[in-house]
Amino acid sequence: MRFTTYTDYSLRVLMYLARSSNETTTITELSDFFKISRNHLVKIVHHLGLIGYIKTTRGRSGGIRLAKLAKDIKLGDVVNQTEPDSNLLECLTPNASSCVIDKQCRLKGILATAQREFIEGLNKYSLQQFATPTGKTKDLFKSVMIHSK
Repeated sequence: MRFTTYTDYSLRVLMYLARSSNETTTITELSDFFKISRNHLVKIVHHLGLIGYIKTTRGRSGGIRLAKLAKDIKLGDVVNQTEPDSNLLECLTPNASSCVIDKQCRLKGILATAQREFIEGLNKYSLQQFATPTGKTKDLFKSVMIHSK
């Protein structure tokens, strides 16, 4: 399984916002910090706002920030809501299988269980846990954030 770039960037945005505490951040700051297209980030921020992870404020002193506490945002939920099709195989998508052995296939049940357990495993971690860098990464993240403001 491989996550899309969209999910990767969504996780990066949430991690950055979690590290920014209650301060608002702009899309331009995020774009500059991560070296990601601003246009792409606009779509991601809009979607994260629609699904309730971030709040956006328009205007001169506007910006974005987390809408929930970082400890209440679960990794598996974010992945589920940002991956366009997280099914491992076509047959796991209801009413979409063109497989001729779909009705008798035992692999389908095994993979469905594994997929569910994967998301459940990710949900053992909150944004608060995975947004906190450790060791050298911690110093690098802090240094870059200070210089990007």
